Amino acid sequence: MDGLLRTPLSDRHEALGARLGDFGGWYMPIEYDGGGVLREHRSVRGGVGLFDVSHLGKLAVTGPGAAALVDSALTNALDRIGPGRAQYTLCCDEWTGGVVDDLLVYLRSADDVLLVPNAANCAEVGRRLAAAVPATVEITDLHQRLGVLAVQGPRCDEVLTGLGLPVGHPYLSFVEAVWHGAAVTVCRSGYTGERGYELIAPAGDLPKLWDALLDAVRDCGGLPCGLGARDTLRTELGYPLHGHELSLEITPVQAGLGWAVGWRKPAFWGRDVLTAERAAGPGRLLRGLVALDRGIPRAGMTVLDGAGGTPVGTVTSGTFSPTLEHGIALALLDAGSTALDTEVVVDVRGRPLRCRVVRPPFVEDRTKAEPGA
Repeated sequence: MDGLLRTPLSDRHEALGARLGDFGGWYMPIEYDGGGVLREHRSVRGGVGLFDVSHLGKLAVTGPGAAALVDSALTNALDRIGPGRAQYTLCCDEWTGGVVDDLLVYLRSADDVLLVPNAANCAEVGRRLAAAVPATVEITDLHQRLGVLAVQGPRCDEVLTGLGLPVGHPYLSFVEAVWHGAAVTVCRSGYTGERGYELIAPAGDLPKLWDALLDAVRDCGGLPCGLGARDTLRTELGYPLHGHELSLEITPVQAGLGWAVGWRKPAFWGRDVLTAERAAGPGRLLRGLVALDRGIPRAGMTVLDGAGGTPVGTVTSGTFSPTLEHGIALALLDAGSTALDTEVVVDVRGRPLRCRVVRPPFVEDRTKAEPGA
């Protein structure tokens, strides 16, 4: 597609018969020939899968006061972690508390931080930080200079071990390694709910790293996986996707992400409005929905009360769960309609679909599972 950015692996994806499409302005694989979303999803749950997620943003924040700047801007508290650790956090609007983006922070030192935001929001996060940056700190956009690969599933350690890459470090910690002359950051993280690793490497070294990883993944019976499977995997865990469960109109309090907010910090963007919303109680909350009838709730569909008459919310993400083999969804519901096990109705193009209100995840979270578990 003309005008879309391409990762260093676009030719590999095309050679594998991938169906590619626009994702955050990038030409990305949705699913691969011979795999398909269901097979790729099950490969990750039962074995291992390899994802190209190089569309994710990369912003280097460096210089004296780099970590202090990030801590004063983003929601989570960096003093909860130390060097060599990563942290999930949020960039919120100062005045509304809405979410500009959710991202990972890689804390290398007090003077060296790497931010990994979403593709479509990288420039905006960088712009907001640049407006607050002190003279001692520099922000460098590495979006197209670095790539990211994700190896996910219970057999992920076997794959990396076969390449001589480090494994076994704690969840949300990272190790700097050298592989065939390439600098590779190996982080115990992912977006699938399975044990996994995300590898950050220079764009020029990404093709040879992908080829080696794909051979090792196939040796373990795994598959290359596209963003379609990444979406069904993250939905089963209730993980938010910006533009769906998070946006400038949806706050961390509404999305149930208060655990990613350092409430005791003296400052972060949106602190005053979010603290007030938390104290008063949000008017709506994110919940999970499990379909009780045949049918699949989809994003944007209206959620009605149990009688099917009064609107009480909106589906933010919905899919067929390959693991559970029925429809599931995430939905923003009016605060009075969020009681667990309550029955609600989703309007599926004029047909009522009965659903039960639950608290995600829909399947077991195995991000911290032991190797091979």
